[in-house]
Amino acid sequence: MNNKFWAFLIVFIVVIASLSLYTVNQRDRAMLLWLGKLQRDVDTGAAVIKEPGLHIKVPFLHRVVQLDTRIQTMEEPPRRIMTNENKEVIVDVYAKWRIVDLEKFYTSTRGGDYLTANRLLYQRIYDTLRNEFGRRTIQELVSGERVQLMRAINDQAKQSTQDLGIDVLDVRVKRIDLPPEVSSAVYERMRTERERIAREIRARGEADAEIIQAEADATEVRILAEAQRNALEIRAEGDGEAAAIYANSFGQDPEFYSFLRSLESYRETFDQDDNLLVLTPDSDFFKYFNQSEVKSTP
Repeated sequence: MNNKFWAFLIVFIVVIASLSLYTVNQRDRAMLLWLGKLQRDVDTGAAVIKEPGLHIKVPFLHRVVQLDTRIQTMEEPPRRIMTNENKEVIVDVYAKWRIVDLEKFYTSTRGGDYLTANRLLYQRIYDTLRNEFGRRTIQELVSGERVQLMRAINDQAKQSTQDLGIDVLDVRVKRIDLPPEVSSAVYERMRTERERIAREIRARGEADAEIIQAEADATEVRILAEAQRNALEIRAEGDGEAAAIYANSFGQDPEFYSFLRSLESYRETFDQDDNLLVLTPDSDFFKYFNQSEVKSTP
């Protein structure tokens, strides 16, 4: 009987000890609920926060709520936001945050629900994005004021989430896209604009080519005209010099000059084998043949 009693007592003590002891991980912080309400410090009235380590609780009366204090990531589906130009853009955003006030986080998220915390955080960030995007054009959002936009979003997100007991470390816009129905129209307009610019460039090129071709043709005509003029001048000078030489030669020995010219005429006339002339014997063409005398030898 005594053995059974001691065995039962030992088992009872082990069970009570296991129910009375709990461990808080290094990455977590814990709060105790007494009959469903947060246990508070008697002096300060603040909720009792348990640091990492081994702690004691009252079985069946205390409930331990452990919250992860590491950096969390908030990601929600992209949403459409209107810009200053009354154009919709699809914005995909994410945020990094962590818990800094466990009591506020527990009460504002209905018992420390992380999904509720992400939803509330995204709603605050979405309101900030809508206000900031409504002040800017698409060009300013994607280029010029990107840094100022992100700084304003981060500052407002930190201020608007203080009542949630969290600290927003960083908010980033992953992408800004046009809606599908708008993207096709924008791309078509861009393609039309590029085609128009290409046509203008080709037209200017063709006009410049025609001007260059016309200038080249004019230059060619001018060069050929000058060459022909120079050729005529040189030929005229040569003909004049030739005529002067002929006249000088003719003046020195007219008979020999006439004989030489006759020989040239003979050579040009009988240049080919089938040349045939019909002339009278006393023609001047055979003047030197008729005047030639043949001396007979004794």
